[in-house]
Parts: sequence; C-alpha cells; structure tokens
Amino acid sequence: MKSYWEIRWHARGGQGAWTASQFLASAALSVNKYFQSFPEFGAEREGAPIVAYTKISDVPIKNYSQVDEPDAVVVLDPTLFSQTPFLVGLKSDGFLIVNYPGEPDKLREELKISSGIKLFTVNATKIALETLKRPITNTTMAGALVRATGILSFDDVINEMVRSFTGKFKQEVIDANVSAIKRAYEEVKQG
Repeated sequence: MKSYWEIRWHARGGQGAWTASQFLASAALSVNKYFQSFPEFGAEREGAPIVAYTKISDVPIKNYSQVDEPDAVVVLDPTLFSQTPFLVGLKSDGFLIVNYPGEPDKLREELKISSGIKLFTVNATKIALETLKRPITNTTMAGALVRATGILSFDDVINEMVRSFTGKFKQEVIDANVSAIKRAYEEVKQG
C-alpha cells in the first residue's frame, strides 16, 4: 500500500466534503498516521461547488499547500460533472470515486476518462436516503474511498466513526452512518 496519499474532495456547500476530509484524517490519526485536512472556501454559500483536501502519510508531511496532483478524487455530487473540472491534475494512474447511479463503464465513456484512471462508482445518494433519510453523501463516499483505495482499513474507519460521533449524536444516527459506510464499501463498483 502507498505510504503517502493526497485526496481532493468535490461537493457542494452543505454536503459535508470537509467533514468527510476531517473524519478520514481523524481515522488516520487513530492508527498513528500523519495527516492534513483543509477546505478551500471562497465566499461560498450552501449549494455552491467547494473543494476539500486530505493528506495521509506514514511519515511527517512537510508540504502544506493545496493538492494539485491528487492520488484520488472523490465527487460527492454528480451534478458537478458539467460545472467543476474535477479531473484536472488527477494522476494518470489515480483513483476516481464518484457518486453515480449508473455503471462505471458508462460514466467512463460519458466523461471520456482515460483508461489508466481507476474509476469507482457508488449510488451514494440512494444509500444515504435509505440509511440516513437525507441526501448527505459524505460518510457514504468515505466508505467507497476506503474500499477503492485501501488507504485505511474498514474497521479503522468504523471505529473512528463510532468514537467521534459518540456523545455528539444519538445512537440511531451513529448506527445509520455506520450502515451507510458499510453499504458503500460493499456496493462500490469498479469500471
């Protein structure tokens, strides 16, 4: 497994991309990895396109800049396809994890994604609506990212979810988020 990862998250304001970035960084910390997590906000409003970044490493991270050439890109909202250049800078052998209801091969063709990029899709909106009762896909997409990349173990992510949500949310909210992560982890498709 790689010892250093740079991840760029694309979403709309209010969808929890930065929260997912922080959550993933917190899970990395729980297994003694180094991390950075930060958003890129302008005069954003709810629903406007936003970007967040996560860096995870086995050694101290000395680069504090934004992520221009990510190893992985996570797209939380498929309505961003025509509005956001989310493929810019993605490494030619990078991972693209997208909230998309169709088959990955169809998306690859639709967006003209090069064959070297490892493409993964999951219907995160459907999973979120069924488990969380809201179309908030951040924890769902974290589950898909973990499955696609192996950046952290499934158990480490679940343990951090439970630890960080306990005392802040009711048990049914915690259980719903665990279920969303698990379903995305199991239902993600590679194309």
